[in-house]
Amino acid sequence: MEPDSGGRNFAPVTPVVKWLLMLNIVLYFAEIFLKGDAVNGPLREFGAFTVRSGISEGRIWEFFTFQFLHGSVGHILMNSIGLFVFGPWMEKWWGPVKFLCFYLLSGVGGALFYALLISVGILPEEVIGGVTKAGTIVMVPATEVPLIGASAGIYGILVGVAVVAPSLVVSLLFPPISLTMRQLALAALGISIAMILFGIGGNEGGEAGHLGGALAGFLLIRGWMYWENSEHSGLAGGKHRGPRTDIAAKIRPRTRVDLGGQSEIDAILDKISKDGFQSISQEERDVLQRAAENENKRQ
Repeated sequence: MEPDSGGRNFAPVTPVVKWLLMLNIVLYFAEIFLKGDAVNGPLREFGAFTVRSGISEGRIWEFFTFQFLHGSVGHILMNSIGLFVFGPWMEKWWGPVKFLCFYLLSGVGGALFYALLISVGILPEEVIGGVTKAGTIVMVPATEVPLIGASAGIYGILVGVAVVAPSLVVSLLFPPISLTMRQLALAALGISIAMILFGIGGNEGGEAGHLGGALAGFLLIRGWMYWENSEHSGLAGGKHRGPRTDIAAKIRPRTRVDLGGQSEIDAILDKISKDGFQSISQEERDVLQRAAENENKRQ
C-alpha cells in the first residue's frame, strides 16, 4: 500500500517504530533459536496472554509482552508492514513517548476485549487444540488459548490515523484501489466483525484483539483531543467543550494583510477546513491563537 495525500507521503520510519520493528524481529528469531520454532518456546510460555494466566493468575505483564511475540513468518511480516506504513505518521502526531504509550495501551485494549468476548460467550468456550495420533480431537478451554502479536496495537494506530486525518488517501497494491483512511479503517473493522460473527478463518480470538485495539485507540485519541481542546481553550474553568472554531472565525474575515505570516495562517485554516480542527498540531494552534490575539488588539 502507498499512502498519498496531495503528493505527500507518510513520514519516514521514526525512532520508536524502528525499535519496535527490531524488537519484534529479534524476539521472533530468538524464539526459533531457543526452541526450534516460534510456537512452543520459552518466550511464548512466559509472555503470551491467556485469560487464565493474565487475569486469573495475575500475570499482568502478559498484557504487554504478548504484543512482541509472533507465530510465523507471515504473521510477523504482515504486522511489520502495518507498523512500518502507519506507525511513523502516528508517532509524528503524538511524539515518541505518547506514541509508545498509545501503541502499548491499544494492545492492552486488544487483550481486554478478547477476554471480554470469551466471558460473555461471543467467542466459543472451547477451541480445537490438536489431534492425537489416534485421530481424537483435543479441545482446549478458550481461557487457555494464547493471544500473541502486534495486531491490536497496529489496529489502534490504523484507527488513530483515520480519526486524525480521515481524508488521507491510501493506494492498495491488492486490490489495486485507493481508499481514504476512514474507508480503510471501516473496511478493516467490518472484516474483523464478520469473521467473528460468522466464524470465518478460525482466528476469531485474533480478530477480537484487532477490534479491542481499534476501540482502545479510538477512545485514547478522542479522549486526548477532548482534553487538549479544553485545556488550551483559553476559557476559565474549562467551560469550552469540543474543537475550537472561534479562533478560525476571528482570523478568516480579514481587512488587513500580514505578508509575513498570512500564508502560514491560510495553510493552517485550509487544513482545518479539510481534515478538522483536531488535525493541526499544538504549534499550529499557537500560531492561530497569537493571530487571533493580534487581530483583537487591532480592533
